[in-house]
Amino acid sequence: MGALPRLDPGPLGRRTRRRLTRFTQTNEPARCATLLPLLAALPQPLALIEVGASAGLCLHPDRYAYRYDGGAVLGSSPVTFDCRTEGPAPLPAALPGIAWRAGIDLNPFDTTDEDDVRWLQSLIWPGRAERPRQQLAAIEAVRTAPRPRIVRGDLVDELPALAAEAPADATLVVFHTAVLTYLPLARREEFAALVRELPGHWISNEHHTVLPWLDAPAPDDEHLLTLALDERAVAFTAPHGQSLHWLGATSAPSATDVTGVSDVTPPA
Repeated sequence: MGALPRLDPGPLGRRTRRRLTRFTQTNEPARCATLLPLLAALPQPLALIEVGASAGLCLHPDRYAYRYDGGAVLGSSPVTFDCRTEGPAPLPAALPGIAWRAGIDLNPFDTTDEDDVRWLQSLIWPGRAERPRQQLAAIEAVRTAPRPRIVRGDLVDELPALAAEAPADATLVVFHTAVLTYLPLARREEFAALVRELPGHWISNEHHTVLPWLDAPAPDDEHLLTLALDERAVAFTAPHGQSLHWLGATSAPSATDVTGVSDVTPPA
C-alpha cells in the first residue's frame, strides 16, 4: 500500500503552525517617553539602532506625541504617551531629528502583516486595556513612514556591519530596553565591549542586575529599569514607559559633554 499523499493544510493550518513556532516578544512603543529626554539632548540628527527591535515601533520616537505630568502635549500623532516624572527630569522641548534608523532581532515582526500584529496584541497582559489600543495607534502612526531595516540575527554578530551603514553626518545611538536580560553575562560583556568601540552613544534601559558594573543604586521597586547613557545611570523607568524617576540632581546630557562613549569596563 503506497504512502498517503501530503495534504495542504490550507491558510488556517499554515497560520496555526506559524503561531506555534513564535516567541514571546513584546514591542512597547510607550517606552519612547522615557528614552526621549536622552534622545532629544544628543547632537542632532540621530542614526538609531535598536537591538531587540521586535516590530521596530520604538525606532519611531519622532512619530508619537508625549504628555509629561499631565502638561502640554509634545508632538502631533494618532497616539499620545503619558509619563509621570520625579526629580529634575530634563523634559524635551522638541522631538529628536532622526536621519536613519535600523534594528536587529532574532525574529523581527512586520507591522503590515495581520498575523504579526495579532500576535503582538496577544502578548499584552490582560487587564491593560489602554496598552493594546496604544500599540495599534502607534502602528497606525508609523504606517506612512519609511519602514526601517530590521536585520534578522544575533545582536552581537550583526551590530558591527549594521553600524557601519549609519550615515557619518548623524549621531549614532545604539539603544535597547529589557533585552540584554536574555543573554548570559559573558555575552552581555561582549556586547558592551563592542558598543564601546563604536562612535556615538549607548542608551541602555535594563533591570539593574543586567549590567552589574553600572555605578547605580538599586531601585526600591524591583520592577523598575535603570536608564543609562554611555554606562552612566541617569534614571529609573517603569517597564512600560509610564514613569521616569530622574536620579538626584543629575542634569541632562548636553551636546558638549556627550562627544564620546564611556571608558568604563566591566569586571573580568
